[in-house]
Amino acid sequence: MNKTPYMVFAGTKSRYLAEEICKELGCELGQMNTTYFADGEFAVSFEESIRGKDVFLVQSTFPNSDNLMELLLMIDAAKRASASSIVAVMPYFGWARQDRKDKPRVSIGAKLVANLLSVAGVSRVITMDLHADQIQGFFDIPVDHLYASMVFVPYIQSLNLEDLVIATPDVGGSKRASAYAKCLGVPLVLCHKTRAKANVVDTMQIIGDVKDKNVVLVDDIVDTAGTISKAADLMMENGAKSVRAIASHCIMSGNASERVRESKMTEIVFTNSIPYTKGCPKVKQLSVAAGFAEAIKCVLENQSISSHYIC
Repeated sequence: MNKTPYMVFAGTKSRYLAEEICKELGCELGQMNTTYFADGEFAVSFEESIRGKDVFLVQSTFPNSDNLMELLLMIDAAKRASASSIVAVMPYFGWARQDRKDKPRVSIGAKLVANLLSVAGVSRVITMDLHADQIQGFFDIPVDHLYASMVFVPYIQSLNLEDLVIATPDVGGSKRASAYAKCLGVPLVLCHKTRAKANVVDTMQIIGDVKDKNVVLVDDIVDTAGTISKAADLMMENGAKSVRAIASHCIMSGNASERVRESKMTEIVFTNSIPYTKGCPKVKQLSVAAGFAEAIKCVLENQSISSHYIC
C-alpha cells in the first residue's frame, strides 16, 4: 500500500514525462488502466486506492482531442474514488489560441476547456507557457503558471553567443521575448507579419537590426513552422550571423519538420511538453520534468512557486 500523502498518474501520451517527474520526486508512477472499445470510445480506471490522497494527473492536451477526453475521465474517476484533491498537471494546455472572440460567431475554446476541467472536478491546474496569460482568469480554481525560461535561459547562456539578440516571429509574442531580452541583457528585435488566413503568412518585415548578430527567436507554440521558418530566413537575408529558435510547445503538424529542415535556422529547441518523434536533426528537446516536480513539491508544502523562476 502506498503510504505517501500524494500520488502521480499519467495519461497515455504523457507517460514519458510523468515517469521523469516521478524520478525527480523519488516516487513511483501510479497504476492506471485505459480500456478501448471497438468504436473508439475508451474508459479509464485507477488500479490502486487513491482515497484521501492528493492526486496529480499528468497529461498535455495536444492533438488529438482524445488526450483532453482522457484527462477529463481521469479527473472524474479520481473524484468518484474519493481523492482528497485533484491537480491537473498540463505541460501543454490545448485550445489556448482560442482565447477571445476575435470575430462574430466563434467559440472561445480555452474558456470551454477551463469549464470542462472545473465541472469534471479538478482542484488546481499546473501548466506552462499559456498562449495568453489571461486564460488563468478563465478558471475559478488556482492555476500555477510555469515558464519554460527555467530551461531555455540556461541553455542560451551555455551557447556563449556573442552579439546576441532576442527576436520574436510576430508582435503578439513581444512580451515573452522582451522578458528573455531583459533577463539576458541583450537587444530585442520584432517581426511584423500579416496573415492571408490561419496558418498562412502573407507578408513579414523586421523591426530592428540583426546585421552581424546571432539571433534567437522566441515563441510559445510551433504548429506548421511556417512563421518561424520564414522569420529565420528573413533574418539571415538581412545579415544575421546565425538564427536559432526556442519554443515551448512542439506541435509540429504536417510538413513542419520539412520546413524546419529546409530553413536557414541552425536549430530549434523545444521543451518536452509534447513528444516529438519525427526525427528532424535540427529539432532538440529539453526536459521540464524537474520544474514540474518542483512545482508539485511547492503545492504539497504550500510554498511559493514564482520564486523559482528567473523570467
